Amino acid sequence: MTEIIAGIQIPDTALVREATEVVRSATDDAVVGDTLFHHSRRVFLWGMLKSKARGVEVDPELAYVGGMFHDLGLTQTFRKCHQRFEIDGADAAFDFLRDHGRSEEEARNVWLAIALHTTPEVPLHLAPEVGVVTLGVETDVLGMDLGQISDADIQAVVEAHPRPDFKRQILHAFYEGMADRPDTTFGTMNDDVLAHFDRRFKRANFVDIIQNNAWPE
Repeated sequence: MTEIIAGIQIPDTALVREATEVVRSATDDAVVGDTLFHHSRRVFLWGMLKSKARGVEVDPELAYVGGMFHDLGLTQTFRKCHQRFEIDGADAAFDFLRDHGRSEEEARNVWLAIALHTTPEVPLHLAPEVGVVTLGVETDVLGMDLGQISDADIQAVVEAHPRPDFKRQILHAFYEGMADRPDTTFGTMNDDVLAHFDRRFKRANFVDIIQNNAWPE
């Protein structure tokens, strides 16, 4: 049966159903699994609502995979210790889409959407399937431009995918997913999370790196 939330249709396709199963299975093992699952669904919905309001057409299947897979790198199933968590999810989405017959360009756009979702502004200058994830993340995590979404639509989305104690839970999920790879947080706001939870964490400093690197003056 077709599912519609706040006027946004969840694509009733095998690809979308399988994407949902992948994310549900991965987040079942997470410390805050329900938080990540519902957050990911809201990211898709907020991103589609904001894209619609801007008159931007987005491929709904690609937007769905981007929204659903964007935090998979925080889970035990998909996380790696040598790269940013965003790239873990991006790699998983790319492989998933290629395995399901999507073109390399389509899969690459979703890879970019996930890899760049913690990089402000840049995704909004790329393909709609890239920007839609950032729009959703900025809405759900940062509360940006909530006034662009009607109260009725906000209520419909939150009723379908509740956010109890979300602020604390998502910060906890971020920390758990990055604490064992602190060096990968350099250059993003992710190091703010580690600094908040671990007072021993020492941020890398861009100026120090320039001044102290191996190049002679």
